[in-house]
Amino acid sequence: MEASFDITLQMVITVFAGISAQVMAAYFKLPSIVLLLLLGILLGADGVGLLHPHMLGTGLEVIVSLATAIILFEGGLKLDLRELGRVSVSLQLLVTLGTLITLLGGSMAAHWLGEFPWNIAFLYASIVVVTGPTVIGPLLKQINVDRQVATLLEGEGVLIDPVGAILAYVVLDTILNGDADPINAIIGLLMRLGVGGSIGAVGGYLMSWIFKRANFISFELKNLVVLAVLWGLFTLAQTIRSESGIMTTVVAGVVFANSSVPEERLLRSFKNQLTILSVSVLFILLAADLSIASVLALGWGSLLTVLVLMLVVRPINILFCTWNSDLNWRQKLFLSWVAPRGIVSASVASLFAISLTQRGINGGDAIKALVFLTIIMTVFCQGLTAGWIVKWLRITSKDATGALIVGCNPLSLLIARFFQERGESVVMIDTDSQYFTQAEAQNLRVIASSALDAEVLEEAGIASMGTFLAVTNNGEVNFVLAQRAAEEFSPPRVLAVFPRDPQASNSTNSKVDQAFASDLPIKTWNEYLNDGRVKLGTTTLNEEEFASQQEHIQEKIQTGLLVPLLVEREERLQVMSANQEWEIGDRIIYLLYDSRPNLLKRLSGASQSTPLSLETLAEVEELPAAKLSQLSASEASTN
Repeated sequence: MEASFDITLQMVITVFAGISAQVMAAYFKLPSIVLLLLLGILLGADGVGLLHPHMLGTGLEVIVSLATAIILFEGGLKLDLRELGRVSVSLQLLVTLGTLITLLGGSMAAHWLGEFPWNIAFLYASIVVVTGPTVIGPLLKQINVDRQVATLLEGEGVLIDPVGAILAYVVLDTILNGDADPINAIIGLLMRLGVGGSIGAVGGYLMSWIFKRANFISFELKNLVVLAVLWGLFTLAQTIRSESGIMTTVVAGVVFANSSVPEERLLRSFKNQLTILSVSVLFILLAADLSIASVLALGWGSLLTVLVLMLVVRPINILFCTWNSDLNWRQKLFLSWVAPRGIVSASVASLFAISLTQRGINGGDAIKALVFLTIIMTVFCQGLTAGWIVKWLRITSKDATGALIVGCNPLSLLIARFFQERGESVVMIDTDSQYFTQAEAQNLRVIASSALDAEVLEEAGIASMGTFLAVTNNGEVNFVLAQRAAEEFSPPRVLAVFPRDPQASNSTNSKVDQAFASDLPIKTWNEYLNDGRVKLGTTTLNEEEFASQQEHIQEKIQTGLLVPLLVEREERLQVMSANQEWEIGDRIIYLLYDSRPNLLKRLSGASQSTPLSLETLAEVEELPAAKLSQLSASEASTN
């Protein structure tokens, strides 16, 4: 009874500590693994001594295996094959050629610098070829890097985990059995990948079939059925071919996620919660089991080994694997820096240390210590600096350029012209060809199709666009289009012209912004543009008159005389949103209604076909005399 209570106490402390670390990480906006590692070491034998994972016995291996299955399945759920298709060549190279480069580079560094024998050096390198999705995922959410880089890092983290873990087991099997034949090792690797992939594909299809057809099962029960099937598939694969279960979980997640399963988001939410719990428990337990003395005993050679892995091997890996990609040097530099190791490396190293020790082979504890040193250095150095580097390189999702505009009309053509003049890519989508000729005259790409079709949005390149703008003459359609684009593709900025609807606005505050101004009569303003009853103006908000300028412009917006179109801030141009907070130094580009009769304009030489020129308009720049007197009176009172 006392022994069972001790184990219960160990698990309670582990879960409480893990969730506490997650909460603190969210509060301080730090990678959760940083606090999990620190708290695990603090609670372990080298700290206050509250946690003793060895008390779990073989149960620790069971917990590691089943929790890893959940983590990798959830990682597979996040993989979108459409997104992976855009970086498929680079991703394939990272998982294949990149694995080989890391294996060779890591083993040479461990042998020559860390002074490990070749077999142990290769085992270490095979363990650290993986980059942890449990670290990459939360990190990407915090730093908001652009979608192309994020997709590549997530894909690498998830897909390389089973490949690296199986490779590590093949190397371990070779060491334990003394079989150095490379042909047998390659066959063993391919067999495990093949068996795991086949079982995972069938299992993923089975899970999706259950979700689609088994309507008599409640949704809550469906989630648990998927969990039971997942663990069943993992165990089946492990029974048929040892260590093939890791590949099974990833493939099952990918197949399930890309099967258009209804209510899939709710399942992802459930699995995400399980993953957070699993990661928290595993990292606390494995960190608590780490001997700090064994890490310090490694010496400077092991420290140099990890530095070479980070600063030499990884950049070479990225250089070769992204050679012919469309990634720019900033994106490649970031990819070269960020490759933190995570829970799979930690769990595999812990299990290997046990296996080597049981077989009487020296090096088990040293391998575990070196792997944890790699995890600690990559997580702390890369995890804590990634956000700063992303901002320095200007590759955050907010820095993405280009615009995808739905609706080809005079107003959208004007917006497109400004983006095009900045050298940003612009694509327009519409089913009405009335203004296609004008668009083509401006060398704008126009797709004659419906923006409700996801394939059309993909063809337009929505994944790489910084702005999605729905500006057709139908406000309800604009809202639906923008909402779907935000949910399916998550562009950095999603705006639409739509009528004020409290229910719709409240449900999409974080997804869809109302473009330009509230309740904009877009048909009316398109008519104004057609008839030449507008002026195109610009004004810059200065510190001295900031409040008065805002008030003056807002008055004109509320009376329907002015529509703010774009705001230029820090040399970046963005579509104005109705709830935009203006700052000192902002340059506002707007349309101003000009009520002069058309005949008078023609007599004065104005032409409808003449493009609008951007100018500083006195009607907006000059504050009313009443306001000026108020300003002077207030200045006098302060003096």
